Amino acid sequence: MLLDDELPGLTYLKMLCEQIPEVEIIKTFNDPEKLLAEIPNLDFDLLITDIEMPGIDGLYLASLVQDKMVIFCTAYKDYAADAFTIDAVDYITKPVRLERLQKAVSKAFERFKNNTISIRRFVQLNTDRGKSLLYFDQIAYIKTAQGDSRDKTVFLTDGSVLNLKNINFDTLLKELPEADFCRVNKKEIVAIKAIKFFNHTEIVLHHLDENEKNSSVLLSETYRADFLKKIKNEL
Repeated sequence: MLLDDELPGLTYLKMLCEQIPEVEIIKTFNDPEKLLAEIPNLDFDLLITDIEMPGIDGLYLASLVQDKMVIFCTAYKDYAADAFTIDAVDYITKPVRLERLQKAVSKAFERFKNNTISIRRFVQLNTDRGKSLLYFDQIAYIKTAQGDSRDKTVFLTDGSVLNLKNINFDTLLKELPEADFCRVNKKEIVAIKAIKFFNHTEIVLHHLDENEKNSSVLLSETYRADFLKKIKNEL
């Protein structure tokens, strides 16, 4: 959704957005009050708006639509700190260049994808028994299958296992919530919440193996820095 009280600026912004493949323009407005009146009937993810406008300014407007992403396009640099206080995706000063707007939209697109993954609770994957819904909160860890390295074995928190068919770790990591899972060596991914103890080379999980002992996995040097960063963020 686009908002600018100056029609030439709104027309120019619309023209730029039409050149960005990720953007679909739902509606344009040159009056913030009209936009607010219509918001309940509009389905949109991103608002690109001016700040200084008659009546309602863009900062106040953004505070009223907190569940939507916002990019500010303004002739003034003075509002940048306020914009990021309300978690704006980006802040662009006019005149707006296509390359700069594309960069801002890319940030919004990444945030949208991450939010979508966070909201999504499961992923549908192929197993040796057919398609299965794999719920993120039920995963303890995932390892390369013993019989065929193209397959992956998922150890679930209830003690059961799923065998995923013909899928690599890169594909799996794209499907899993990034903040909640981490690859720890060439053959294993662990759920952060499943970790009980860890040291420089080993991770011990809450998950119990077939001998009723806590499962453990190797923390390799290649993946150690990323693992420690995620643990720090959790804390």
